[in-house]
Amino acid sequence: MITDAKSVLNMSITVTLLQNREISAGARVNAWVDSVRASSPTHTKSTSSVTDDQVTWNLHHPSALEMFEQIIDASKGKQIVMFLDYDGTLSPIVEDPDRAFMSKKMRKTVRKLAKCFPTAIVSGRCRDKVYKFVKLAELYYAGSYGLDIKGPEKRSKSKSVNGESVLFQPASEFLPMIDEVYKQLVDTTKSTPGAKVENNKFCLSVHFRCVDEKKWSELAQQVRSVLKEYPKLRLTQGRKVLEIRPTIKWDKGKALEFLLESLGFANCTDVFPVYIGDDRTDEDAFKILRDRGQGFGILVSKFPKETSASYSLQEPDEVMDFLRRLVEWKQLSLQAQSRM
Repeated sequence: MITDAKSVLNMSITVTLLQNREISAGARVNAWVDSVRASSPTHTKSTSSVTDDQVTWNLHHPSALEMFEQIIDASKGKQIVMFLDYDGTLSPIVEDPDRAFMSKKMRKTVRKLAKCFPTAIVSGRCRDKVYKFVKLAELYYAGSYGLDIKGPEKRSKSKSVNGESVLFQPASEFLPMIDEVYKQLVDTTKSTPGAKVENNKFCLSVHFRCVDEKKWSELAQQVRSVLKEYPKLRLTQGRKVLEIRPTIKWDKGKALEFLLESLGFANCTDVFPVYIGDDRTDEDAFKILRDRGQGFGILVSKFPKETSASYSLQEPDEVMDFLRRLVEWKQLSLQAQSRM
């Protein structure tokens, strides 16, 4: 879980602190910049050191493709429920976040997956924006890091209100404030070439993927200068992005639990949740699964990272291969049962 602001201010500045925790004070901004640089492939250690680290990391987080049979064995007799991040998981990371399109092959695979298992997209993006990318009505969508959740438009087995699919928005009161901050951030950061502010309805994202590395500290200070007047909003770091969210205790892990409850699996021992994601914000969901002792998380990354995920995949193409194998296994299982 994300440490609250008061606790963070009492801690020493470490890289661990900066992973999905609040960024505050000038020194912290500099430490944050250093941590981002250190994690960049252009700032890696010697080749031999990187190779040793990769081997050790792979031992603790083996490929989900290589361990597929063991994963299936662990899920036998249980209901698999799939949770998928979007950017970097179903689509490649691109410089322009508005062009993070998923391939037709990936869409076809996810559609087949949803026919076999309850499936949810859990993203930091606005729910409507994610839906425009995915274009599959049969999925659950949790946008804005789970602050905006809706069930399938058709054949929904979720809880309903007035006959409508699940709709959960615990931060509605923050909407006017978020819109106000969005306008200020757009104006404040316009002097930084490459900076892009994205309004995800219940949260904001300041992308710096296209910002010159020398300007990162300046951009972080600009964002902080706006947020100092809004103590009810917190600033965290994602993958080449600064995230602004309400201070309420809600994240992707809470969204996962809410969706499991909505599906009727709140206190079930025969459910097997699988969460696949590539970002620090996905760690909240990985930790929930580890604490529950049910299912597992899969981190999408080509480089070793500190994670609570059990397995790994290197890129969206491997994610697609893994999902295809799940679908094929399920279809073969159903065929075998029909012959009995």
